[in-house]
Amino acid sequence: MVWKPGRCIHSGVCVKTLPKVYHPGERPWVTIDKATTAELKDQIAQCPSGALSYYLNSTREE
Repeated sequence: MVWKPGRCIHSGVCVKTLPKVYHPGERPWVTIDKATTAELKDQIAQCPSGALSYYLNSTREE
């Protein structure tokens, strides 16, 4: 997951949608292991400012 703080408008959508993941008063404030990939992707899509995005790790067989 990628957070761009300069774009964040602090709407709180992330905290309201996945409170088990986002804890603004703590460090680290994001614990992605508390949600599934699908839950995170759905929530990130709801970010009104575009401050949150993601990329998937590639899995290559060699």
